[in-house]
Amino acid sequence: MGLEVKADPRSDQRDHVLGVAARLFSEQGFDDVTMADIAKAAGVARATVFNYFGSKHAVVEEITEVVIAFYRGMLDQALADEITSTPDLMRTLFADMGEGIEADRRFYRGVFREIARIQLGLDEGGVAQRANEQTKERLVALVRRGQARGELRTEIAPEVLAAAFHSLSNGTITDWLYSESTESLAARMREAAEVLLLGGTA
Repeated sequence: MGLEVKADPRSDQRDHVLGVAARLFSEQGFDDVTMADIAKAAGVARATVFNYFGSKHAVVEEITEVVIAFYRGMLDQALADEITSTPDLMRTLFADMGEGIEADRRFYRGVFREIARIQLGLDEGGVAQRANEQTKERLVALVRRGQARGELRTEIAPEVLAAAFHSLSNGTITDWLYSESTESLAARMREAAEVLLLGGTA
């Protein structure tokens, strides 16, 4: 689930600044990067960064939207796959999230707090919050399709199963990010998927 905000010279200056901020957060950690650092690395005035984003929190919220949109794209791919079983699609989602976050642990340690706030509904009304609601809708659709195929238990409402998926994946990621564990997150996520899928069909 690697974040990729490209500083394309053809893109506008705002996108360039956002891409530079994402890179600095990845290299130095969120807490150690200031708006002045972002401005210097982007080659713009500090006031320009504030004009675009207003605060470092606003920068992180926009990056969070990109992260959530990436996850939404993963769910779109899963829904477009009419062949692979739903349990295998869910296993792949867990594993891909783990591998992407594991590849950039320092960056995600900084921004995942904001992702969690949005996913818990603590930052309502923003673009990132709306993007998060769209991912939830897709996850429910994936679960509902799996139940219709007889691949997932049907006595549990799809919204409840989707919420369990969401909670288990986020809990596993959060525990790994903020611990000193050297265990692979991808491996943990694979195990977490099996916990969710335990019991198979009804």
